[in-house]
Amino acid sequence: MLSADERLFHWINGLAGNLAPLDWLMKALANDYLIPVSLSLALLAIWFGGRSFAQRQRNQFGVICAAGGMGIADGIVKLVNLGYFRERPFVEHEANLLFYQPTDSSFPSNIVAVAVGIAVGMWFYNRRLGAYFFIVAAMVALARVYVGVHYPVDVLGGAAIGVIGAFITLGVRHLLAPLISLILRLMRVLYLA
Repeated sequence: MLSADERLFHWINGLAGNLAPLDWLMKALANDYLIPVSLSLALLAIWFGGRSFAQRQRNQFGVICAAGGMGIADGIVKLVNLGYFRERPFVEHEANLLFYQPTDSSFPSNIVAVAVGIAVGMWFYNRRLGAYFFIVAAMVALARVYVGVHYPVDVLGGAAIGVIGAFITLGVRHLLAPLISLILRLMRVLYLA
């Protein structure tokens, strides 16, 4: 008997292989490098963007929180993987695999944790940009299930870890605000902020 998680996986993954343009898009979104690198480049652009000094400074604090959320989420995923291993869906079930066969733990989804950590971190400082990042994170989560490398619970677990990472970063940022402000002032002198 299949669990609800497995049934939902089969339903979403069952759509794969029927429409070549959709398959291509989902493979691109599920890629281990495309989205994280794209989000990182977007954060770099946001770091230097802003119409006024106050807006640029707010963007920089948002980038710091997003980067921290990403890093902490990645660390939490690594810790979870030390104590828990879940086979990938294509190992346990017949699946429409449109991707290479990862050998690491399926739970939690690292790429989703990272994308959600960035989205939540940015959301605290810029709701519009945070919403764009949330859309990208949701598309990545769906794509990872669609291409056959994660169960739905894996991407939900990754999303929860991303939220936790961003909240930890926000708490630490408030404690370290004077130090961060000092570093930002020094970076402005060096034209790095």
